[in-house]
Amino acid sequence: MPTPSFPSDLFALADGLPVQEALPNLYAALAHDPSADHPASAILVAPPGAGKTTTVPPVLAKAPWRREADRIIMLEPRRLAARAAAQRISAVMGEDVGGFAGYRTRLDSAISDRTRIEVLTEGLFLRRLLGDPMLENVACVIIDEVHERSLEADLALAFCLDLQRTLRPDLRLVAMSATAETDRLAALMNAPVITSEGRMFPLTVHHAKRDITHVRDLAPTTANAVKQALGDTEGDILVFLPGTGEIRRTTQLLEGCGATVLPLHGELPPAEQARVLRPGNAGERRVILATSIAETSLTVPGVRVVIDGGFRRAPRFDAGAGLSRLETVRISKAAARQRAGRAGREAPGTAICLWTTATERGLPQHDRPEILEADLADFVLATALWADTVGANQTPLPLPDQPPGSAIAAARDLLTMLGALDESGTITKLGHNMATLGTHPRLAAMMLAANTEEEAALAADLAALLEERDPLRPRAVGRSGPPPIPPADISLRLDLIAGGDHPDADRGALARIRQAAGRFRLRLGLSARHPAAGDPAALLSAGFPDRIALSRGEAGNFRLSSGTNARLRRDDPLAEKKLLAVAGLHLRTSAEIRLAAPLDLNALPPALLDRTKEQVETSLDSVSGNILARRRTRIGCLILRDRTEKVQSGDAASLLLAQAKATPETTLDWTNAARQLQARVELARTLPGGTHGVEEDWPDFSTTALSATMDDWLAPWLDGLTSVADLKGLDVLMLLRTSLGYARTQWLDTNLPTTLALPGGTASVDYTQPVPVAEARAQVFYGTDKTPQLAAGRVPLRLALLSPAGRPQAITADLAGFWQGGWADMRRDMRGRYPKHEWPENPALAPAKPRGPKR
Repeated sequence: MPTPSFPSDLFALADGLPVQEALPNLYAALAHDPSADHPASAILVAPPGAGKTTTVPPVLAKAPWRREADRIIMLEPRRLAARAAAQRISAVMGEDVGGFAGYRTRLDSAISDRTRIEVLTEGLFLRRLLGDPMLENVACVIIDEVHERSLEADLALAFCLDLQRTLRPDLRLVAMSATAETDRLAALMNAPVITSEGRMFPLTVHHAKRDITHVRDLAPTTANAVKQALGDTEGDILVFLPGTGEIRRTTQLLEGCGATVLPLHGELPPAEQARVLRPGNAGERRVILATSIAETSLTVPGVRVVIDGGFRRAPRFDAGAGLSRLETVRISKAAARQRAGRAGREAPGTAICLWTTATERGLPQHDRPEILEADLADFVLATALWADTVGANQTPLPLPDQPPGSAIAAARDLLTMLGALDESGTITKLGHNMATLGTHPRLAAMMLAANTEEEAALAADLAALLEERDPLRPRAVGRSGPPPIPPADISLRLDLIAGGDHPDADRGALARIRQAAGRFRLRLGLSARHPAAGDPAALLSAGFPDRIALSRGEAGNFRLSSGTNARLRRDDPLAEKKLLAVAGLHLRTSAEIRLAAPLDLNALPPALLDRTKEQVETSLDSVSGNILARRRTRIGCLILRDRTEKVQSGDAASLLLAQAKATPETTLDWTNAARQLQARVELARTLPGGTHGVEEDWPDFSTTALSATMDDWLAPWLDGLTSVADLKGLDVLMLLRTSLGYARTQWLDTNLPTTLALPGGTASVDYTQPVPVAEARAQVFYGTDKTPQLAAGRVPLRLALLSPAGRPQAITADLAGFWQGGWADMRRDMRGRYPKHEWPENPALAPAKPRGPKR
């Protein structure tokens, strides 16, 4: 197919911007008839200021492959960038924003029926894509600033690529980046890379002589650098700081500096953000204190100097604690170049880096992608919904980086706990409903747990509050020293949302929260001003069941149901409460409770009761040996209720059985008779020729074997026993004989008897010896002329002849031979020592006299 010519009238849209030279190649790359194997995709690389954000959407909107009703969608990473992009595009096309070009963000929008270029934040696009996976009436999706590697941008790219290769091969896809690191992206998208060299004015870069050793020193160091730059340079100054706290502190330090100091961050109202993006007044010099929001996508007019603190806020997910936190980290070399370039977009500029050249060499090349660091609960829910909506696909999603397995597992556990996924990982009906609310799964679960319209309105307030920043967060304005931490009770914030007042309340944050709460009400089918009522703790329990906090007995010390310890200031009004539902945690060296509501232990809400487990737990008291039973109500790692119960025989039996298995020698009463039975059974098992007349499979009666088979011979006798003393009172001999059965015990008693009947009485047989030994006083053997037999002579036997005092005097296996020989020596010795006893010369012929001594 011949390369289509680029319409000359489209060059006017670029108006001489550097990206103009790349537009024909981009136009041609998307012009061919696409297929799943050969998609119409492209990657446009152009540095900041090249004009790609402003010109690419209107150029593609005039391409012949876009039908009249189709839209071009462009994604921006931030609300401010989305509004600014739509306004610039509209200006290029000579229209008002909201006409042919418009925007949508979570907080506001400017869209009409005429809109064909729609600029969206990445999060809103994901929500739209999950609700309309076919992207009806969408001809092309442009992902701007793809190099920032936000989690939402990665997921949007993956879903669009999956859609291209399955259901929408005609969908055009453009990724725009300010960095040339696009090899992996080109392979992933199967797309050509089109480069615009851009236009950059000369830039002078200065590095500090000393590094900032701690973030707390960033504000004073930055303020000093600004004051010096005001004297040494011309033009407006753009300052990069990691967060709003540093912006506030630097603003205080710049009072009276002679310039207009303006903040620029995502929490500002749109009107204040727009003020920064307009040129300053004649003769006015401005200092713009910005977060990384000004790093890309925006042109701040009049900037000739950039002062960069070298830090940014980045989300970090702790899979063990199940919490995300914003950490202040060093920026990458790529981000430093992006920031410095802001000074050279309109004229020669100066960049002042507040770090040394040695630190510069150690900076990473690029920031780590958010997918490797962030909480992945949203990600996992979105991918589960995508798989369920477009059909399960065995091919993994085409992601630039695969997420960590531990973070995925933690997200799945959370979603399963919230009821969004079933045990197999498939999205549930509740999960579908949660995804439609367009917020974090925790907040969605909380809103869907409401039982009345008033509760739903309260849940909307809570969701908006938790999605935005705390309007009572610590603020240092007008105070010396560290700012005080406001009380943790979430009801104080709810009162403010409802119209209350507080001297430390952040009015801008409250306005955003009320606006977001109205949107959530609409999503729940309520009017934007529907009144709220209910128990906030009950709703928080539905979204944060792993953050139920139980007092550890000391004011302010709590343990969460997830197993994490958390603390609250001892002077906080909630510090003495027994049970809390925690929504806000701040992780430092430990978890600090920042937002919570008290729970009544005796009136737990249904959302919490559904997740509790009540069970009777039995244990063995190691001191008394008694079995104890307690009925415990648990949620996660917490025991909410604990009371004594009557021990059930079955529960006691299992504990006693376990104790017997663990310590069989000391737990059971192993009498000598029981030991003899063990030895007799062992003889029967090893008897040459077997035990004729009974079963040949004699059991193993060794102590080790008996311990392993206690379920068979001991367990049936444990019913009703409640202590180790009861266990020790069992007749082990009787239990073992019973387990042998009648035939085997009869055979043993006949062939391997425990005693031998002799003319003078009985002799007990000891089978624990290597060779069985029958022992008795010598007089018991009188009248016996040969050694008795065991098992018809197949088991050898020795005889021990005892003195009248019961001491062994002779041991023999041949009684007849002993009478003939050794007896004479024994008789001589015994007659002298025991003259009152009979000591015949030939005991084999002597009549037995069982009564013993002669009278």
